[in-house]
Amino acid sequence: MTIARALTALAMTAAAMPAGAADYVVIRKEILVERPADAVWQRVGDYCAIGEWLKLKCELVSGTGDVGSVRRLNDTTLEPMIARTGHSYSYGQTAGGMAGFAYNGTLAVEPVDAARSKIVYTLIYDAALMPSDAVRKAQFERIGPRFQGAIETMKALAEAGK
Repeated sequence: MTIARALTALAMTAAAMPAGAADYVVIRKEILVERPADAVWQRVGDYCAIGEWLKLKCELVSGTGDVGSVRRLNDTTLEPMIARTGHSYSYGQTAGGMAGFAYNGTLAVEPVDAARSKIVYTLIYDAALMPSDAVRKAQFERIGPRFQGAIETMKALAEAGK
Protein backbone atom coordinates (compact mmCIF):
# COMPACT_ATOMS: atom_id res chain seq x y z
CA MET A 1 0.00 0.00 0.00
CA THR A 2 1.35 3.41 -0.89
CA ILE A 3 1.52 6.25 1.60
CA ALA A 4 -1.07 8.19 -0.40
CA ARG A 5 -3.52 5.26 -0.39
CA ALA A 6 -3.09 4.70 3.34
CA LEU A 7 -3.64 8.36 4.17
CA THR A 8 -6.64 8.52 1.82
CA ALA A 9 -8.16 5.50 3.55
CA LEU A 10 -7.64 7.17 6.93
CA ALA A 11 -9.29 10.38 5.70
CA MET A 12 -12.21 8.45 4.20
CA THR A 13 -12.78 6.64 7.51
CA ALA A 14 -12.96 9.98 9.32
CA ALA A 15 -15.21 11.51 6.64
CA ALA A 16 -17.63 8.56 6.79
CA MET A 17 -18.43 9.11 10.46
CA PRO A 18 -21.85 10.64 11.11
CA ALA A 19 -21.62 14.15 12.55
CA GLY A 20 -22.58 14.42 16.19
CA ALA A 21 -22.91 10.66 16.71
CA ALA A 22 -19.38 9.99 17.91
CA ASP A 23 -18.62 8.43 21.29
CA TYR A 24 -14.85 8.74 21.58
CA VAL A 25 -13.09 6.56 24.09
CA VAL A 26 -9.68 7.74 25.24
CA ILE A 27 -7.33 5.30 26.91
CA ARG A 28 -4.22 6.90 28.40
CA LYS A 29 -1.46 4.80 29.91
CA GLU A 30 1.64 6.26 31.50
CA ILE A 31 4.59 5.03 33.50
CA LEU A 32 7.62 6.63 35.15
CA VAL A 33 11.01 5.48 33.82
CA GLU A 34 14.31 5.89 35.65
CA ARG A 35 16.13 7.02 32.50
CA PRO A 36 16.37 10.33 30.60
CA ALA A 37 13.85 10.95 27.82
CA ASP A 38 16.48 10.78 25.05
CA ALA A 39 17.68 7.35 26.20
CA VAL A 40 14.14 6.01 26.54
CA TRP A 41 13.08 7.29 23.12
CA GLN A 42 16.21 5.85 21.51
CA ARG A 43 15.33 2.44 22.96
CA VAL A 44 11.56 2.29 22.32
CA GLY A 45 10.69 5.07 19.84
CA ASP A 46 11.44 3.45 16.49
CA TYR A 47 8.21 3.06 14.48
CA CYS A 48 8.61 -0.73 14.34
CA ALA A 49 9.89 -1.12 17.92
CA ILE A 50 6.25 -1.95 18.65
CA GLY A 51 7.10 -5.45 17.46
CA GLU A 52 9.36 -5.97 20.47
CA TRP A 53 7.30 -4.34 23.20
CA LEU A 54 3.85 -5.46 22.00
CA LYS A 55 5.10 -8.88 20.91
CA LEU A 56 3.95 -8.86 17.30
CA LYS A 57 5.37 -8.81 13.80
CA CYS A 58 6.08 -5.33 12.39
CA GLU A 59 7.43 -4.26 9.04
CA LEU A 60 7.61 -0.93 7.26
CA VAL A 61 5.73 -1.30 4.00
CA SER A 62 6.53 2.24 2.90
CA GLY A 63 8.60 5.15 4.11
CA THR A 64 11.59 5.25 6.41
CA GLY A 65 9.91 5.53 9.82
CA ASP A 66 8.94 9.18 9.58
CA VAL A 67 5.63 10.96 8.89
CA GLY A 68 3.86 9.22 6.02
CA SER A 69 5.49 5.85 6.70
CA VAL A 70 3.17 2.87 6.91
CA ARG A 71 3.80 -0.12 9.16
CA ARG A 72 2.13 -3.51 8.84
CA LEU A 73 1.44 -5.44 12.03
CA ASN A 74 1.00 -9.22 11.95
CA ASP A 75 0.51 -9.15 8.16
CA THR A 76 -3.00 -7.64 8.52
CA THR A 77 -3.00 -4.23 10.21
CA LEU A 78 -1.83 -1.06 8.45
CA GLU A 79 -0.93 2.06 10.40
CA PRO A 80 0.31 5.21 8.66
CA MET A 81 2.29 7.63 10.82
CA ILE A 82 0.46 10.96 10.79
CA ALA A 83 2.65 13.09 13.09
CA ARG A 84 6.06 13.00 14.77
CA THR A 85 8.11 15.08 17.20
CA GLY A 86 11.52 14.46 18.74
CA HIS A 87 10.02 12.10 21.34
CA SER A 88 6.62 11.10 19.96
CA TYR A 89 4.64 9.82 17.01
CA SER A 90 0.96 9.46 16.17
CA TYR A 91 -0.67 7.02 13.81
CA GLY A 92 -4.04 5.93 12.52
CA GLN A 93 -5.24 2.50 11.53
CA THR A 94 -6.44 2.04 7.94
CA ALA A 95 -6.71 -1.76 7.90
CA GLY A 96 -7.10 -4.17 10.79
CA GLY A 97 -9.41 -4.90 13.67
CA MET A 98 -9.89 -1.30 14.82
CA ALA A 99 -9.74 0.48 11.44
CA GLY A 100 -13.52 0.85 11.19
CA PHE A 101 -13.67 2.66 14.52
CA ALA A 102 -11.49 5.73 13.73
CA TYR A 103 -8.66 4.28 15.85
CA ASN A 104 -5.59 6.45 16.45
CA GLY A 105 -2.68 6.27 18.86
CA THR A 106 0.18 8.41 20.13
CA LEU A 107 3.34 7.17 21.81
CA ALA A 108 5.33 9.86 23.65
CA VAL A 109 8.23 10.08 26.06
CA GLU A 110 8.12 13.18 28.26
CA PRO A 111 11.03 14.37 30.41
CA VAL A 112 10.33 14.55 34.15
CA ASP A 113 13.80 15.80 35.09
CA ALA A 114 17.36 15.25 33.85
CA ALA A 115 17.41 11.59 34.93
CA ARG A 116 13.79 10.45 34.61
CA SER A 117 11.03 10.46 32.04
CA LYS A 118 7.49 9.28 31.53
CA ILE A 119 6.18 7.05 28.75
CA VAL A 120 2.69 8.10 27.72
CA TYR A 121 0.59 6.02 25.31
CA THR A 122 -2.76 7.51 24.32
CA LEU A 123 -5.34 5.65 22.23
CA ILE A 124 -8.62 7.01 20.92
CA TYR A 125 -11.43 5.37 18.99
CA ASP A 126 -15.11 5.92 18.28
CA ALA A 127 -17.16 3.38 20.23
CA ALA A 128 -20.34 4.63 18.51
CA LEU A 129 -19.15 2.88 15.35
CA MET A 130 -19.09 -0.50 17.11
CA PRO A 131 -22.08 -2.77 16.54
CA SER A 132 -23.10 -3.40 20.16
CA ASP A 133 -22.48 -2.72 23.83
CA ALA A 134 -20.90 -6.16 24.10
CA VAL A 135 -18.33 -5.30 21.42
CA ARG A 136 -17.66 -1.91 23.01
CA LYS A 137 -17.04 -3.55 26.39
CA ALA A 138 -14.88 -6.33 24.94
CA GLN A 139 -12.66 -3.90 23.01
CA PHE A 140 -12.19 -1.63 26.03
CA GLU A 141 -11.33 -4.59 28.26
CA ARG A 142 -8.85 -5.90 25.64
CA ILE A 143 -7.08 -2.64 24.84
CA GLY A 144 -6.44 -1.24 28.33
CA PRO A 145 -4.53 -4.21 29.74
CA ARG A 146 -2.69 -4.84 26.48
CA PHE A 147 -1.24 -1.32 26.36
CA GLN A 148 -0.54 -1.32 30.10
CA GLY A 149 1.61 -4.37 29.42
CA ALA A 150 3.24 -2.55 26.50
CA ILE A 151 4.35 0.44 28.58
CA GLU A 152 5.60 -1.87 31.34
CA THR A 153 7.68 -3.73 28.75
CA MET A 154 9.00 -0.44 27.34
CA LYS A 155 9.98 0.67 30.86
CA ALA A 156 11.86 -2.59 31.45
CA LEU A 157 13.67 -2.33 28.11
CA ALA A 158 14.63 1.30 28.66
CA GLU A 159 15.80 0.80 32.24
CA ALA A 160 17.86 -2.22 31.23
CA GLY A 161 19.67 0.12 28.84
CA LYS A 162 19.69 -2.46 26.05
